[in-house]
Amino acid sequence: MRKSWLNAAVIIVFMLVLTACTSAKENEQGSPPSGVSSPDSTAKSSADPPDQTADDPLGKYDPPIEITSVRVVSSAYKYADGDDISNNVWTRAYENELGIKLKYNWVVNSDQGAQKTNLTISSGDIPQFMTVNATQMEQLAEAGLIMDLTDAYEKYASPLTKKIMTQDGTRALESAKIDGKLMGIPAATSSIDNAQMLWIRTDWLEKLNLPVPQTMDDVLKIAEAFTLQDPDGNNQDDTIGLVIHKDLTAGVADLEGFFNGYHAYPSIWIKDESGQLVYGNIQPEMKPALLKLQELYKAGYIDKEFGVKDVVKASEWMASGKAGLIFGTMSNSLWPLNESKSNDPNADWNPYPIVSIDEKPALTKQLGFAVNNYLVVKKGTPHPEAGIKMVNLYVEKGWGEKAEPGVYFVNNGIETFKYAPFTLWPYRKNMDQHINIAKVLQGQAEVSSLNAEDVDIFERIKTYRETGKDASNWGYDRVFGDKGSSYEIISNYIANNQLIRNEFAGNSTKTWIEKSESLKTLEQEAITRIIMGASIDEFDTFVDNWMKLGGSEITKEVNEWYSNEN
Repeated sequence: MRKSWLNAAVIIVFMLVLTACTSAKENEQGSPPSGVSSPDSTAKSSADPPDQTADDPLGKYDPPIEITSVRVVSSAYKYADGDDISNNVWTRAYENELGIKLKYNWVVNSDQGAQKTNLTISSGDIPQFMTVNATQMEQLAEAGLIMDLTDAYEKYASPLTKKIMTQDGTRALESAKIDGKLMGIPAATSSIDNAQMLWIRTDWLEKLNLPVPQTMDDVLKIAEAFTLQDPDGNNQDDTIGLVIHKDLTAGVADLEGFFNGYHAYPSIWIKDESGQLVYGNIQPEMKPALLKLQELYKAGYIDKEFGVKDVVKASEWMASGKAGLIFGTMSNSLWPLNESKSNDPNADWNPYPIVSIDEKPALTKQLGFAVNNYLVVKKGTPHPEAGIKMVNLYVEKGWGEKAEPGVYFVNNGIETFKYAPFTLWPYRKNMDQHINIAKVLQGQAEVSSLNAEDVDIFERIKTYRETGKDASNWGYDRVFGDKGSSYEIISNYIANNQLIRNEFAGNSTKTWIEKSESLKTLEQEAITRIIMGASIDEFDTFVDNWMKLGGSEITKEVNEWYSNEN
């Protein structure tokens, strides 16, 4: 299903790296990248304008055109001197290379993003181009406010854009079609980058003589020890066992991996014993996990104020050296754990596979395709192809023949890829980068076999291993390296059949469009109350209300789709 259990809007990131993060920090712009900077990358902010006409996928408008959009950003964004979200390497490239002047009607922080976007849509006064989720796209289409982009995509999407868009099959594009019309351009990402894992401060494990976790019981003992046994050695009761936040998921300090350990699979549709599809969030396997989280909260192993802290605020626990255990995704070493490493070079975070509460292996999700957002165009916009050309430029700067990831993706430690409002990521980009870089690190291939972006990452890893310095380079080693990296864990998940698929890969159903936001709020409130001490019976009440308030009809619609597909 195109929309997950909890809104992936923070980012984050994150989903990172694509890399990395994204960043888990703020998922509102899609997954993060893995592009990195080279030492002299600051000398160039954009290439000379291409010798193409405006009718070409990368052609320049002459005279320039002005387009309007809106942006949701994170307070964690960093900028080079003099830059901001409206003036940066991407906005300058749009104008210099495409003849597109980008103007934002409004810019708000991520904690206000959902409300501001919904208000804008409700008013009908939308900008010419904007990024929305699946439900919002269908609302706008139903209201007749956005354009059919079928012809514009066919004519203006570059060959590289079309190639990347279909690397994971046709599901991404199909997910953007309503009544056979392409109503949005998917911001597709890698489906394997969402796999859950544990990130643990290994230096704390060693100090407290704790083993690497093999079971969920081991994880619970680590959470207890990190809270009670003064792992930072300052003789104060100021550390926390397990970091979570009010949104419950976001790719950082995420609870999905914890639930997976109890064989509960929130955010996806799974088969029950009868072969019907059921929503993972309302299954009875959630209850034992919730009871254990309640125990951890009561014992003080979870932040008592998690219910009012977003992912950025919760990340301060890691950055300040007061926490050493989170569930998350492959890119967490790029953010926020790099900040922990920067503040304390002795902080040694490592990724580990999720673990099970019993002898049955824990599985983690693999989305059939991953599309968090869609670029839509207001009906009547003079140049609807302009947004597609901006996507073309994004993939060209990342993976084209003259790619410049050291300028447009990560420049001197600043994640410049986040400035681009419309993005697209290759399906296996990060996994393939890990495989290629690992071969060179192990002496099985030459540096000359790597592309420009891979060389950047390889050099960063090599520099870190030689000097032991630079938290940013350390973060890339933990993601792409050949020794205990997060992609090694994902590779093992694949080899051991530990990925579980979302069985529903259709468009959002009619009732989901109407009811998803209220059902999501209902769920978050119920889960938060239970963790904080409410009776576990509230889960059954939540499930009953979820079904009555639209869930039953959604389940019916999902199974009708599944029956037709199979």
